[in-house]
Amino acid sequence: MLGGIFHLAHVILAGVWLGGLVFTTFVVSPALKVMKWDGAERVAVRSAIGRHYARVGSVNLGLLLLFALLDGVFGGFGAALYAEYTLLLVLFGLVAAHGAYFGRRLAKLAGAEREAESEEAARSFAERRRSLQKVSSRVSWVSLLVSTAVAVLATGAQAG
Repeated sequence: MLGGIFHLAHVILAGVWLGGLVFTTFVVSPALKVMKWDGAERVAVRSAIGRHYARVGSVNLGLLLLFALLDGVFGGFGAALYAEYTLLLVLFGLVAAHGAYFGRRLAKLAGAEREAESEEAARSFAERRRSLQKVSSRVSWVSLLVSTAVAVLATGAQAG
């Protein structure tokens, strides 16, 4: 019984995590793109959203790992769980890199772009920001793919 509860929580948390990423990828990001803001303003808004989302997402991701571990302890460890644990570690790394490096660096570049004293300096900051945004976007897509695999593995993780 307890194993079933842990498995259910594990699956729900994986779905909530994936749902949040799908929502931000396919709803929030496209909505921000159609706003009549310049790139620097859009980054500032995205940064504010990201800071708030990180609070909720970090708790969700931590609980997902906890319940994935509890699912293994009470439901039996198997190949699917070990694969999921590996992907969760990858996901933690991607999320940490995205928030700690990309988010902060993009916000700094956007701020420097807005406060630049010359048009040439603003253009330079904007080019660096756009280049970093492309890499950040790729990391986001990898996170989405890894998260999808985690959710699929979570649904089939219970050994009995």
